Amino acid sequence: MSTERKSVLTNALVIDDEPQIRRLLRITLEGNGYRVFDAATGKDGLLQAAQCRPEVILLDLSLPDMEGLEVLKRLREWTRLPVVVLTVRDTEADKITALDAGADDYVTKPFGSGELLARLRAALRHNQPQGSEAVFRSGDFEMDLAARVVRKRSQEIKLTPTEYALLRMFVTHAGKVLTHRLLLTEVWGPNAAEQTQYLRVHIAHLREKLEEDPASPTLIVTESGIGYRLLAP
Repeated sequence: MSTERKSVLTNALVIDDEPQIRRLLRITLEGNGYRVFDAATGKDGLLQAAQCRPEVILLDLSLPDMEGLEVLKRLREWTRLPVVVLTVRDTEADKITALDAGADDYVTKPFGSGELLARLRAALRHNQPQGSEAVFRSGDFEMDLAARVVRKRSQEIKLTPTEYALLRMFVTHAGKVLTHRLLLTEVWGPNAAEQTQYLRVHIAHLREKLEEDPASPTLIVTESGIGYRLLAP
């Protein structure tokens, strides 16, 4: 598989203590355009969420070290990534509690793969701009969020997964100042909140690929002492 193809896969994190479920989900998701990461405990799931930068999370409520609801609450302290609960608990009270805690959807086991994939697609759609807003253009720069493609003068630009995640943050908040802490937390996870050197290096790489003159940027500009801003067209 080529590097280009890998870069457009959707990262999914499965947090479930049942090896059979993790295996089934890996087979199902990898056959439908996902790159799958998995964790058998809540603690490992939180760590993976910060490190592998998933775009959607499937979360079991019954984990060996902590309740899935606790994992969900901790995730919601720093990210709005879509979370689909996947569990054997099927009472109305469980569903209400999970949805109120920040889950985007609730699927009970056993589940049909077709329904699960549809619910994942819906969760991902709700987490990105719709219609004309799904394509951002500014001058000769274009980012198609639905197709996960970045172009400059109609030529596709190759980005690393980290660069793509960072640029997506800018595009979905175009015109707004994004603080160092916000960018670091959303892209690298809560443990990287103070690691501003990560940000400087990747901002420099993005500018080299997107700006006419990286030394005098006109697309991603610095807000001194605060963060960065993508200029709206």
